Amino acid sequence: MALLFVEYPKCSTCKKAKKYLESKGVAFEDRHIVEQNPTKEELKDWHERSGLPLKKFFNTSGMLYKEMKLKDKLPEMTQEEQYALLATNGMLVKRPVLVKEDGVLVGFKEAAYDEFF
Repeated sequence: MALLFVEYPKCSTCKKAKKYLESKGVAFEDRHIVEQNPTKEELKDWHERSGLPLKKFFNTSGMLYKEMKLKDKLPEMTQEEQYALLATNGMLVKRPVLVKEDGVLVGFKEAAYDEFF
């Protein structure tokens, strides 16, 4: 499986992560998170492989998250409902998402990327 880098090109954090990957010579498949929103099945798979709480997959600092008042709604929702919600709009998903065979990273922290590779 090739490395998948799911990003929003205008996102400064995504730009930093992409620059990091390119500086390390890491080959990856680039995917625009809005044009090709992750499916419910992909999100469920990535979540399970990441070992992270599902809330970490939400872009909690995004306008859409705040407009939808998800801070209050998420605790009431089942995991299946949360996956379905994330799959409706790429702007709800924290980015970038880096997917490789043996793990998934959400967001960008250089130390975590160093450890991942």
